[in-house]
Formats: sequence, C-alpha cells, structure tokens
Amino acid sequence: MFLEKIDNPAYLKTLALDELKILAEEMRAYLLSVLSEHPGHFAPNFGTVELAIALHTVFDTPRDKLIWDIGHQAYPHKLLTGRREAFPTLRQSGGISGFLSRAESEYDVFGAGHSSTSIAAALGIATARDVTNENYKVVAIIGDGGLTGGMAFEALNTAGDFKKDMVVILNDNQMSISATVGAFSKHFHKLTSSRHYNFLRSGAKELMNLISSDAKDIASKIEGALKPGTLFEEFGFRYFGPLDGNDLGALVPVLTGIRDLSGPILLHLVTEKGRGYPPAVADPVGFYSVSGPFDLKTGKTTKPKPPIATYTGVFSRTLIELAKQDSRIVGVTAAMPGGTGLDKFADAFPSRCFDIGLAEQCAVTFAAGLATQGMRPVTAIYSTFLQRSYDQVLHDVCIQNLPVIFAIDRAGLVGADGPTHHGVFDLAYLRSMPNMVVMAPKDEDELQHMVKTALVYENGPIAFRYPRGNGVGVKMAEKPKALPIGKAEIVREGDDVLVIAIGNRVQPALESAQTLADSGISASVINARFVKPLDTALILPLAQRIGKVITVEDGVLMGGFGSAVLEALAADGITDVQVTTLGIPDEFIAHGDTSQLYAMCECDAPAIVRAALDFCPCLVR
Repeated sequence: MFLEKIDNPAYLKTLALDELKILAEEMRAYLLSVLSEHPGHFAPNFGTVELAIALHTVFDTPRDKLIWDIGHQAYPHKLLTGRREAFPTLRQSGGISGFLSRAESEYDVFGAGHSSTSIAAALGIATARDVTNENYKVVAIIGDGGLTGGMAFEALNTAGDFKKDMVVILNDNQMSISATVGAFSKHFHKLTSSRHYNFLRSGAKELMNLISSDAKDIASKIEGALKPGTLFEEFGFRYFGPLDGNDLGALVPVLTGIRDLSGPILLHLVTEKGRGYPPAVADPVGFYSVSGPFDLKTGKTTKPKPPIATYTGVFSRTLIELAKQDSRIVGVTAAMPGGTGLDKFADAFPSRCFDIGLAEQCAVTFAAGLATQGMRPVTAIYSTFLQRSYDQVLHDVCIQNLPVIFAIDRAGLVGADGPTHHGVFDLAYLRSMPNMVVMAPKDEDELQHMVKTALVYENGPIAFRYPRGNGVGVKMAEKPKALPIGKAEIVREGDDVLVIAIGNRVQPALESAQTLADSGISASVINARFVKPLDTALILPLAQRIGKVITVEDGVLMGGFGSAVLEALAADGITDVQVTTLGIPDEFIAHGDTSQLYAMCECDAPAIVRAALDFCPCLVR
C-alpha cells in the first residue's frame, strides 16, 4: 500500500503517524518474504524498521547524513532509499550489497562492514561540514555491540572534546552477533530493566513537586548516579533515553526535538532484535543471519544440511578433544563464539573460554598476556576481522615471540558478504611478520592435524587459516597428529608442469591435473601446507627440474604465497624457471557465488588448466 510507492525518503514526510506504522508492518512483511528465500542478515534488521522510518521522516536525507555502524542493521534503510525493487538481488552476483556501499547509493554516506566505525566517521563528516561552512545534520547509528569496540570510545572522547554538532543513536538490543558481553553492556541492561530505576524515571516529575528543595537535590543526584547516560555526559554528550526504539509515536517527536538542538547528543534506544517474527525473537542468535530458504511458519530451514563436516566444526571438535588432555588450552573469541565454533568449547570448558566482545585488538593482546603465563591461547577470529588487530599481532605477539595460536576462520573468498568480509589478505601480511608460522589445510582432515600441530608448537606464534563452509568430504583420521613444521607433500607426480597449491586450492589443482592428463600433459601437484616457513628443500629442486611452475592460492597475489615461491627461487639464484602465479588480483572482489568469484579471479581448476596449456601447447594431444 505504501512501500511500493516509495522511491525516495521524501515520500515519508507526506504520511501520517498511523500510515507510518502501517508502512513498518509492510516493510517487515517484505523483508520476511525476501529473506526467507534468499540468504541475508535477518534479526538485526527487523529491530531497526521503525528507526529507519523515523530517521528518514525527520531528517532531510541525503542532505542530512546518516552513518550506519555495520550494514546488517540497514536493510530497512535500503528499502526506503530507492532499492526496494532491487532488494531480491541482495548479496547475489550483480545485485545490491548486504552492507552499506558509497558506490551503490548517495544515501550510503559511509561504507560499513566492520563494527565501531560510525561515530569516528560521523565526527569527520561533521568536522568537514564546519570547515566548509555548510549546514546539515550528522547522525551516527551504532549498536550496543559496536560500543564494545575501543574505536567507538575513542571517537566519543574526541567528539565530546570537539563539541561537534552531531547525534549518536545507540541501538541497544543487548546483542551483537551473539549476546553482547562486557561490563558496559551489563550495566546498561541492569539499569534499563530495573524496576526501581524505571519507577524513578517515570515518577520523577510527580516526585519533584512533592518534596523540599534539599530533598529534590538529593533525589536529582540519585537519579543522575543511576541513569545509563552518566558516562556519555562525562564524555560531553547530552543524553536522552532510554526510549522504546520500536515505538514510532515516541521516536518521531523525540528525533524532531533533537534535530533542532546543537552540540553532541546521544539518544539511547532499546529495540527488539527480530521484532515481528516470533521465531527470530525467540532465537536472535540463530536468526542473526539466515542461509535460506526457510519455512515462514516454523522458521526451520527447508534446505537440508549436507552431511560433510564444516571446517569450523572440525576445528571445534578437535580443539575440545585436545583440551581434555591439556588444561593450559583456552579459547579466545571476539564476539563470535557461534561463528567460530568456540560456543561448543565454552560448553565443555566454561571457565576456559573468553569472549572479549567486538574488540579484536583487545582479544589478541589478551591472548598474548595469557601466553606469557604459560597458557596455550587459541584465538579464533575471522580473517577479515583479524585485520583489525594487525598491530597487536605484530607488536604484542610477534615481537615478543609469544606462543599465541591463531585459528583464522572464513579465509579466502566468502561469497555473499563481499569485499568487506573476503579473507584474502592474511597470508600476505602474516608471512611478513618475523617469528610467525603460517599454515593452511587442503581439507578438513588436514585441518585437525594443523590444530594439533599448532598446540604442540611452543616456539612462537603460529596461525592456521581455513575457509568457510563444508570440507571436501575426505575420510577423517581417528586422531590428529602433529605435522613437521615447514614440510609440504607431493600429492600427484608428473613431469611437464608443477602446480604448487595452498589450502583450499589444492583440490582444484588436483582436478586440473586430471584434466591435463586427459590432454597428454603430466602435472605434479604439491600441497604446500606451510606458507611460512616454505618447504624450499622440496619445492626448489622440483621446480628447477620441471622448469614450469604454477602457484595457486585463495589470497592476494601481492606479497602472498606465490610471491613467497618467487622470492625463494630468486634467493637461490634459480632464474631458468617459468612461473605463473594464480590468486586474488590487486582489486577488491565483489559479492556473489563463491565458485563464480574464484572463476572471475582465475584461480579455479579451469584457470590452472589454461595456465598449464599456455606453458605446454606443444604437448597437447
């Protein structure tokens, strides 16, 4: 009725409050219909429908700037800003992004895939406005999980000091991906759910009219000490809230009033994750993101899970079994216990698993501290998020040569989440760090051996990285065994071309070798296992003998695994070898189906075949 008429937010200003409420229900119904068929972030967006409507109703976007922290709460924003018809293409090749993208819309003021960035970006935008003497409002929307990241507090501190005219909206749903952790979140929840606090807030005016001036002063101090905004006010912000963030009748007038104020302002909203869809309300963690499709009535997936083990599941099971034998093993996660499999480790060893919140920098240095005291910290972080703690890995772990173990999940291209989440940089930056050992398994069985290898290695930091999703379905060994550090393996022998692969590119290398054999070309395939140290004792003589080398990786070519092989050949003075490196090119890769993306990057099996045929055209039958 209303949603189909919205091509831009200006239409919202023509609607009455009751009509905006109808629009909210239409938006939830549309979100449900699309996301039940196509994968996407689910529960966070159901909680921000009213907020998106109210913001675009009250503020004059795109002249006024809305900066959303992490894009997975901004689907309603997309529906209101000209992307309703394109929404079914969400996260698909050629479709719209699941996150904010400046290239996609002028309403996406600042790109966002990682958390805790919105306040700093808003502060920069507000400062630019003042320097250029322009006149518009700047609003940052951040979740309570985002406030567990130190960058958010750094920005609050600076914004209060600068006394900038800007609004920060705290979307408090007591959840990040899993339940929000930390003293700050617990303080909020305790106060906002307290019967005494809410009585004091709701009855404050009546109470003040009945008591003496001295008592009023005491009562005011009591309220000031209790309210959640005390901390923000110390940062220099005027605090309003907490307010029901799903109540349009309250949101629109409050935002209208705040719009006309100046200086740093923080509005605290309490929203319900998954609102409007009971299965998501009951299980906001499970419905954080849906892989789709699922039954609308039950919320249960209609696509059966394949029986093949996931890499994350293999890591989790192996770690639990090894931790039974060594009480020094502890798990560390940055707000991702479910995604990394450490939730099951926490169930088995509740006193030995630590969720640091959306604060990867803190997580890495925390693990370094554990390692100084003889513990065996396994820090499980997605590849894309480990980038946020680059300095801590280098400065706090590697310089001190501390035996911290990095379990790097979602390595390589991850598909629909796109460029902010592709884990393609870890090989390049980790191999440049002294003291670091870097591994990548060819399949799920080899992963369990690498978990074992990392835990028995105590000479310094060690990392193993593995892709998202299912393994290739190999037979698993009964028990994990430690691999010799820096030793590769020959998985296929041949004389015409040498393919050196790492991680999940070993399987495509084997597939290409079989295709080449059918064409009369004999290919050797090496599973490198280790990016650092590289097995030069195996690789260099074989490369020199065969003379034609193809390296293939699921990381960036600039400084990555292929570069390591080239550097080794150069260092040994081997110059008569032809080398082709296949991997992720020097550009950010869009979102889409993973197999299509690997083909586009030319590091899949057909690409390996083409590279070999370029080397050996005269050998083809």
